[in-house]
Amino acid sequence: MNKKVARLVVALLVLGAIVVFFALGLQHELTFEALGLRRAALAGTIERSPLSAALIFVAVYIAVTALSLPGAAILTLAAGALFGFVTGTILASVASVTGATLAFLAARFVLRDSVQRRFGARLRAIDEGFAREGAVYLLALRLAPVVPFFVVNLLVALTKLPTRSYVLYSWIGMLPGTLVYVWAGTQLGAIQSPRDVLSPGLIAAFIALAIFPLVARRLWAVSQRRRVLARWTRPKSFDFNLIVIGAGSAGLVASLIGATTKAKVALIERDKMGGDCLNTGCVPSKALIRTTRLLADAARAKEFGLDSLAASFDFATVMDRVRRVVAQVEPHDSEERFRGLGVDVLHGEARIVDPWRVQLGERTLTTRAIVVASGAAPLVPKLPGVETAAYVTSETIWNLRELPERLLVLGGGPIGCELAQCFRRLGSDVTIVDLAPRLLTKEDPDAAEAVATKFREEGIRLVLGHKAVRFEGNALIAATEDGREARLEFDRVLLALGRKPRTSGFGLEELGVRLTRQGTIEHDESLRATTIPTIHVCGDVAGPYQFTHTAGHQGFYAAFNSLFGDLVRLKADYRVIPWATFTEPEVARVGLSEDEAREQGVAVEVVRYGIDDLDRAIADGDAYGYVKLLVKPGSDRILGATIVGPHAGDLLHEFVLAMKHGIGLKKILGTVHAYPTLAEATKYAASTWRKAHVAGWQLRLAARYHDWRRGEQRES
Repeated sequence: MNKKVARLVVALLVLGAIVVFFALGLQHELTFEALGLRRAALAGTIERSPLSAALIFVAVYIAVTALSLPGAAILTLAAGALFGFVTGTILASVASVTGATLAFLAARFVLRDSVQRRFGARLRAIDEGFAREGAVYLLALRLAPVVPFFVVNLLVALTKLPTRSYVLYSWIGMLPGTLVYVWAGTQLGAIQSPRDVLSPGLIAAFIALAIFPLVARRLWAVSQRRRVLARWTRPKSFDFNLIVIGAGSAGLVASLIGATTKAKVALIERDKMGGDCLNTGCVPSKALIRTTRLLADAARAKEFGLDSLAASFDFATVMDRVRRVVAQVEPHDSEERFRGLGVDVLHGEARIVDPWRVQLGERTLTTRAIVVASGAAPLVPKLPGVETAAYVTSETIWNLRELPERLLVLGGGPIGCELAQCFRRLGSDVTIVDLAPRLLTKEDPDAAEAVATKFREEGIRLVLGHKAVRFEGNALIAATEDGREARLEFDRVLLALGRKPRTSGFGLEELGVRLTRQGTIEHDESLRATTIPTIHVCGDVAGPYQFTHTAGHQGFYAAFNSLFGDLVRLKADYRVIPWATFTEPEVARVGLSEDEAREQGVAVEVVRYGIDDLDRAIADGDAYGYVKLLVKPGSDRILGATIVGPHAGDLLHEFVLAMKHGIGLKKILGTVHAYPTLAEATKYAASTWRKAHVAGWQLRLAARYHDWRRGEQRES
């Protein structure tokens, strides 16, 4: 018999046994009521033939568990009620592990090969996780059964976990639960009258059943923590409750939360307070965008009834204004402010020595917890000739004092697009090169095309679908997929290919902290590093988003869980994360895009409202763009929103609030919006949805009603 036929036979035997079980109504025999009715008779049988009864019980238990039938919990209670605590525990433990192993082996034999063929790529990460800590995962699932055991049996069978490990850790993990259930069964066996239902022993048994998963999870977490930290010597006392490494958006929020809750907090920064956002990212780029938007408006003077509006400028003076804006915002993130809030602000290169010690120069600081908020750095590609090319990044471009005549932007993401438009408006000849066939690949094609169209109108050259191959002096050689090469000359090249998390150089490697494929620090839902439980992470170094507002959001959770995680842990909430790209037109989004809905198989209704119809946009001379909503079919629940147009990032937040708190389009439509404002776009988008859901028969009935009120009779 070949393997394929054998698999079919095993599958048919299992399916047939399950059908027979339900056809004969045997599920009714594995209930609490049936156990109570037959307890006396079963006890008599056991007294007459204890060995035979025990073997039959074990066989039934194995069959039920192996076939993933309902009733294993009742059989465990029955073990205690009929055989007593010691014997019942032995029988139930042996039977449950044997049955679970048979289910595991059957599922692996029948399903694993076919599942691997179809979903091998998706299962690879799971297999890697089980190869590293499969036994730990399994034990955690068994100790805290949030997933039903029969599901665990089937799912783990699809991984590469060895059978020996499966048996051992299943037995260890299920034993505490078996003890509790068997003990509860012994208490059930003591019921002789209705009054016994409220006996102290039975009440205690049910309380134990209720709190067992919580206690088991807590004990497991404590044991794991001790196991991991046993390699190092824990200090007898601590200088700080919390040390935060990195004073960017995430680190500032984390240290602020710690100080606000009266913890003793140290914040260590190697460079400037405020991190990338204040010094080289959000703040300077938006200051430059404001200046260049003024230049673009001046060029449109005739559209506003003006003969001309000349704007002369000096590039160095423009960059000086950017620095002044940064200096004006600086006090919000300054040392003085945070010291005044109770944070010990320290400067220097921090190095994590062990889970409780951080080296800072000659000092060794001890702390109960560490938050790593080390941020990210611009990615410099390993292309031939890049070292000698005249390149700048999003961090160093602010040092320019002369406007480059020709600026090449390598990367068509948000950073590249924002700065490309700025420098084009300042007068540079700008070319954007990207491997992707379009700009802003995280947005829907219509949003990306709106930006691309504007860029072309302004004279930005788009070289898309080209891979950067090498630099030859101040020229980039880029090639298409079919090998056609283009030579692109420049005076400066802006490398805007993304940002790489800063995870090296301060002790993480030596501690064995694991990284993800994206280069972020591997962590759980509470932002705790999976390898070192005293370390939490937030911001760019944590992922999955590289936004200032997400970094601050994570900073709260990282600090709270660092300080209060022994009492309660909070999961970071990523359900509603907005973002915006501040080009003209602006592109802002929250929730699903059309592409993502299609890829994930989520059914959506697409609602679209054109901002060119909006009175305020017309008056401002900005009548372009749209609001696009993805709505759950049959309801007014918003699943995603994209806005392309003026002040899109500001307009988005009504939808962010609605999605976060379950507010539907009907309530947005019923909210009075001031006129004339751009914010009316959100109301009109809701109105567009509502109009599409007014049934024709309702309008016809309304027309007849109005005719009747006027004393007319409408022909049918």
